Amino acid sequence: MPDEEQGRSGPLRILLALLPLAVFAGLAALFWSQLNAGHDASEIPSALIGTRAPSLAMPPLEGASLNGAPLPALSDAAIKGRLTLVNVWASWCIPCREENPMILALAKDPRLTVVGINYKDKTENALTFLRDLGNPFQAVGVDPQGRAAIDWGVYGIPESYLVAPDGTILYKRVGPFDEKSLREGLMPAIEKASR
Repeated sequence: MPDEEQGRSGPLRILLALLPLAVFAGLAALFWSQLNAGHDASEIPSALIGTRAPSLAMPPLEGASLNGAPLPALSDAAIKGRLTLVNVWASWCIPCREENPMILALAKDPRLTVVGINYKDKTENALTFLRDLGNPFQAVGVDPQGRAAIDWGVYGIPESYLVAPDGTILYKRVGPFDEKSLREGLMPAIEKASR
């Protein structure tokens, strides 16, 4: 009898031994298919798209200026009634530095107001960033603790949000803009909102 029981448990042992391998293979196939699905990882869906933008009430970046005039604080009044790009940035953020020429170019678009949220930064470093690389912002709010970024659903910086004149969030970009994201994401959203 013991030989008969041992004979029946042999296939069961093999199945139990292969089970973890089968689970691993299934998970690996799932992850591989998701990686190769062609989705842009920077296009993270936001629950805020289509909803009202969080309130803006941040202190100004003291000492910042645009065309010789002091830069105002970032408030609801600074964006009310305007198609606005809200860019979350910091001087310590390398992709923010790489993205800045594109934000400067966007600031020249007459359909658009560009404002910034300076995230967890030191004032002197933020001022140096704007002085050395150029200031694209018509208003900057300082967010030293990251509380405003939480309200906006920021994952990491840079991030940008296109806000309609009525205050609705139309578009979100996680990561720096590049030619493709401008051409296929932001510019179509600006054109649609400008009609």
